[in-house]
Amino acid sequence: MEENMKNIDKTIDNIMKAVMALAMLSLVVGGFWQIFSRWILKDPSTFTEEFMRYMLIWSSMIGSAYCFYSDKHLALDLFKKKATGKKEKVLNIFIEAMILFFIIYVFIYGGARQAFNSTNTSPVMHIPFKVLYMILPISGIFIVLARFLKYYQNYTIMRDVRKEKN
Repeated sequence: MEENMKNIDKTIDNIMKAVMALAMLSLVVGGFWQIFSRWILKDPSTFTEEFMRYMLIWSSMIGSAYCFYSDKHLALDLFKKKATGKKEKVLNIFIEAMILFFIIYVFIYGGARQAFNSTNTSPVMHIPFKVLYMILPISGIFIVLARFLKYYQNYTIMRDVRKEKN
C-alpha cells in the first residue's frame, strides 16, 4: 500500500512539473514571438497577448497547486505558533478542514460550474472560455490529492512511531 502511495505521489509530482514546465515554456516562446514579430518583422502578432494572459493564469494556478503539494504555500501561522498540545491538534484539523472546504467549494465546484456554463469565446483566439476556466477544477483536484497524500503520510508516520513505542 505504501509503495502504491509513493508511486501515486511521484506520478502527481511529475505531472504537475510537466504542466508547469509546458506553461512556462509557452510563456517564453510567446514572449519571444511577440518581440520578434514586433521589432524584426515589423508586424506585431495579434494573438500573443491573449495567449500569454491565459498561459499566465494556467501556470499560476498549477503553480499554486504545486505549492500546496510540496507544502510550500503561504500560511498565516500567527495562531498556530501559540497553540500547543491538544489545542494545536484541534487548530490544525480546523485549518485543514477549512482549506478542503474552500478548495472543494470554490475551485472544484465553482470552477466546474463556471467552466460548464460558460458560453463566451476569447475575442482574438476564439477559444471557449471553458478551456480557461477548467484550470480551476484541475488545480483544485491536484490540491485535494496533495492534501490527502499529506494526511496519509502523516498517518503512516504516526503509526510507525506508535509501533516503535510498543
